[in-house]
Amino acid sequence: MNKRSEFQNPKPKIRTVFFCMACVIIACSSPIAAADNGTSDKLTVYVVNYPLKYFAERIAGDHARVVFPAPSEGDPAYWMPDAVTIAAYQKADLILRNGANYAKWVSKVSLPRSKMVDTSAKFKDRLITAEEVVTHSHGAAGAHAHESLAFTTWLDFDLAAKQAGVVMAALSRKKPAAKDFFKKNYTALENDLLAIDDEMKRIAAKNLLSPLVASHPVYDYLSRRYGLNMKSVHWEPDEFPSAAQWSELRAMLKKHPAKWMIWEQEPMKASAARLKAMGVDSLVFDPCGNIPDQGDFLSVMRRNGKNLKPAFQQ
Repeated sequence: MNKRSEFQNPKPKIRTVFFCMACVIIACSSPIAAADNGTSDKLTVYVVNYPLKYFAERIAGDHARVVFPAPSEGDPAYWMPDAVTIAAYQKADLILRNGANYAKWVSKVSLPRSKMVDTSAKFKDRLITAEEVVTHSHGAAGAHAHESLAFTTWLDFDLAAKQAGVVMAALSRKKPAAKDFFKKNYTALENDLLAIDDEMKRIAAKNLLSPLVASHPVYDYLSRRYGLNMKSVHWEPDEFPSAAQWSELRAMLKKHPAKWMIWEQEPMKASAARLKAMGVDSLVFDPCGNIPDQGDFLSVMRRNGKNLKPAFQQ
């Protein structure tokens, strides 16, 4: 009897131990499983500029992690990523390119073709060829040339909407189950972009003949879309122009009597003051190729429109 009792008594304890262990395992594993279920099918999308990041995030929502790894300083068009960053691009589910020769580093490295999408390829016939090649310095990015194709396509907001449409299609191919979600978000984004397009037309229509000078040749698509009477110099907002540059501007103003210069960023006070003395006011129209310090792509473009209005007042 005693021996039987010895073997009977431990059984409840053993069952209790196993039950507790099972509870611990379930409790520990459940949150991890839930986290995996929520994120395992999230797309990883890498982009080459901020406009594409904004478009992709608006369209994809929580279905994608959109990464734009360029540094906050400088123009991402002339950025060259390091080996680690290139490897991250290679591992992405989708790589969104701007096209029009933007981010030339893309053609110099090995990226999987099956993952790359050129968002301007469908309107190649509407890309603008620059008339001249000018090599100069552009802040920390160093010397570079404005040549071949103009690439700030998104400043034509009709083309921007088309680029967003390509982003939607690419996301839908990668994740067909979310196609309707992407379409709904794209439609809202398209409406926002075309509303800015309409506003820009209204602003420019008040005085289409008004001559303007751009501080940098980045407004080709803006100028063509909205019929702006614009010529460009090659000035940087954080550099005071040289004597030769001032001379070039004076010669230009004799044939093109602009009263406004459009800058990518706020110019140096000394530059703005000297322009003012020449009868030329300054305004900022930020191309927004990089992540803005405040707001987002849409708010920056709306602010650009407001900044532009005084230049068209008769």
